[in-house]
Amino acid sequence: MHPRPKLFVSRCLGFEACRYNGAVIEDPLVAKLTAFCDVVTACPEKETGLGVPRDPVRLARSGGGIRMIQPASGRDHTDAMAAFCAAKAAELAGAAPGSTRPAAGLPAVDGAVLKSRSPSCGMKDVKVYRSTEPGAMADVGTGLFGAAVLDALEGAPVEDEGRLKNYTIREHFLESLFALARFRTVAESGGPRELSEYQARHKLLFLAVNQASMRRLGRITANLEKRPFPTVLSDYRAELGTMFGSPAKAGGVINTALHAFGGFSDRLSPLERKYFLDAVEEYRDERIPASALFALLKSWALRFEVRYLLDQVFLDPFPKELVEITDSGKGRDR
Repeated sequence: MHPRPKLFVSRCLGFEACRYNGAVIEDPLVAKLTAFCDVVTACPEKETGLGVPRDPVRLARSGGGIRMIQPASGRDHTDAMAAFCAAKAAELAGAAPGSTRPAAGLPAVDGAVLKSRSPSCGMKDVKVYRSTEPGAMADVGTGLFGAAVLDALEGAPVEDEGRLKNYTIREHFLESLFALARFRTVAESGGPRELSEYQARHKLLFLAVNQASMRRLGRITANLEKRPFPTVLSDYRAELGTMFGSPAKAGGVINTALHAFGGFSDRLSPLERKYFLDAVEEYRDERIPASALFALLKSWALRFEVRYLLDQVFLDPFPKELVEITDSGKGRDR
C-alpha cells in the first residue's frame, strides 16, 4: 500500500564513519527508514576534501558574510563548500545538468534527514560565531549545506535527526514524506483519474492538516479536463508543499478524528465511546501521539467494515513499523 519515498540522508547517520572525529552516528529512525525508503546520502565535508578524521570546521561572520573556517589550520573552506552545495542542491532539486526532471517539477527526492547542529548539514541551532577571532561569541543559524537543501527542497519535508525524536514533528514528517511519494507515483505514471483518486483517499488527512489547503486542492482537481494535465499537477504539487509546510494543529486532528468516529460511534458501547473520548483529551494534552487515535479508529473501522474510512490514508498514513510513541518533548513549537 505504501510507496517507497526517495529520501536524502546525511551520510554520517549510520551509513559511513565520516564525522570529523571518525565516528558514525547510529540513529534508530534512520535505520528503520532504510527498509521503507530509497535512500541517497552525502557527506559535504568529506566530499569537499576534508579528511576523516579532521580538525573541526566552524561558521563565522567575516566581511559581511558567513565563512566556513578550520581554526586549527586557518583554512577557509567556504568556496569549496559553496560549489558543492550548488551542485548537490541542483541534483536534489532535479535540475542538475543532464538530469531528467520528473513530472510536475518534482524534486529528485521526497524529503531529507540532516545531521543536527552540523556547520555543513545543520538546519537549525548551528553555531555561527560573530567573528573569526578566538573566543568570539556565537549566535545560531543554519549550516551551509542545510540552507541549500532547504531551498532546493522547498515544499518537501526536511528535518534533522534530533528534531525527529519529538513525536509530533516525527509523525508530520512521515505523513508528508509518504503523501508526497504517493503523489510522485501519480505524477510520473498516472492521469486525471489517478489524481482524483489520490485526492479522495487523502481527504481526511488533508482536512486534519490544513482545511483551507484541502479546499484549494479540491478546486484544482474539480475541472481536470479544462486545463493541461501537467499544469494541474504542478499547481497541485505546489499546494501540497504549502499545506505540509506546517504540522497539523491538534484541533484539526481532533475534529477529523471525531468526524471519523461519528461513522460508527452509535455501534460502540458506552465504555468504548468514553475510552476514545478520553484518548482524544490525552492527545490534546500531548500525552499520546496522533497515531494512537488512528489505531483505535482503524480497529473499529475494520470491525464494522466501514469501507470509506478504510480507504482513507488518514488512518494509515505511513508504515506501522515506523510508529514510535517515544518523545523528546523538545522542538515541538520550533
